[in-house]
Amino acid sequence: MIKEQKIVDDLIEFVKKILNQTGFVKIIDIDSKKQGYAINKEAKKVDILIKVETNYQEQHLIFVEVKSSGEPRIARLAAYQIKDYIKNLKNSYGVLGAPFISKESAAICLQNGIGFIDLAGNCLFNFDNLYLSIQGKPNLNREIRLLRSIFTPVASRALRVMLVNPKREWLVQELSGEADMSLGQASNLKRKLLDNEYIKETEVIVKKGKRFKLSNPEGLLRKWVENYSYLKNNMRNFYSFDDPKTIEDKFARYCSDNNISYAFTLTSGASFVAPYLRYSRVFVYVKGMVDEIANKFDLKEVTTGANLSILEPYDKGILYGAQEFYHKEQIQGYKVVSDIQLYLDLKSYKERGDEAAEMIFEQRLKKQW
Repeated sequence: MIKEQKIVDDLIEFVKKILNQTGFVKIIDIDSKKQGYAINKEAKKVDILIKVETNYQEQHLIFVEVKSSGEPRIARLAAYQIKDYIKNLKNSYGVLGAPFISKESAAICLQNGIGFIDLAGNCLFNFDNLYLSIQGKPNLNREIRLLRSIFTPVASRALRVMLVNPKREWLVQELSGEADMSLGQASNLKRKLLDNEYIKETEVIVKKGKRFKLSNPEGLLRKWVENYSYLKNNMRNFYSFDDPKTIEDKFARYCSDNNISYAFTLTSGASFVAPYLRYSRVFVYVKGMVDEIANKFDLKEVTTGANLSILEPYDKGILYGAQEFYHKEQIQGYKVVSDIQLYLDLKSYKERGDEAAEMIFEQRLKKQW
């Protein structure tokens, strides 16, 4: 984590550079807490105060509240603070400063009528006749890319658990047990999800803490898509002389009879959940026993021309929430991954997977939220 004073010093330098380049605004003075605020006594509430003059000889005070993180929840709280600071001050403008402002936090600033600036070079200044916007610059500071840790294999178990049960309220202890993760891991994940406004705490307070639940399941799922590929799993490709439906039928029977954990996904999974794609290749997750299954069904492992791909899950949470489907007039059930897992897999599948994923999203996932 970058020290806040370092952030303040670096933002001051960036503000000088960016405003002086506009040709419309002249910086008269810049104060910070470290300097003691010579410009205005109201500045004791913020980290940086900038006095500027426009070409129209209008003077303005820019109040910059600096935070060590620009995550959405922190951005929203800062926006309320800044608006309160400047509500009775004429010709004043509020700005949030942070190491990095995400597009979600930028939207919060825009909604609240304040600007923002970060160390990556993103900024928004919108006052008087000045409109200066620089957006889309990536976060180059690896130390503050906290969002990535939300999508580690262990953390993603908890995400899957919550998204499969979107309306349930959780305690940290309950989530850690259901997702098979430590209390510390569950607690850290809760904090990060709160900061990014993917969950919210409820009014229910019990001895073991506050309950929480999803508040933005769609945003969380779509962010997960950006950090996921079904190719994370160990995939082995085979050729069988049978057609896809026969392969699926034999596979389901054998795994059920031998107590082997499995679940169909991608095109196979979509054929049960929301029939849409024509397909000639079966995809199935299996926990172990791949060589035994290949021998049983006389499968030939190939590098091209596969019509059966067996995926060994990169994490045990992959099969959480697996569903069971039945074909007409058949007693044998077919295990399919959860709608959440199927959506994730399809979104990273190039052969029209995105279309099938969005159909599942509209027809099934959205209705649960």
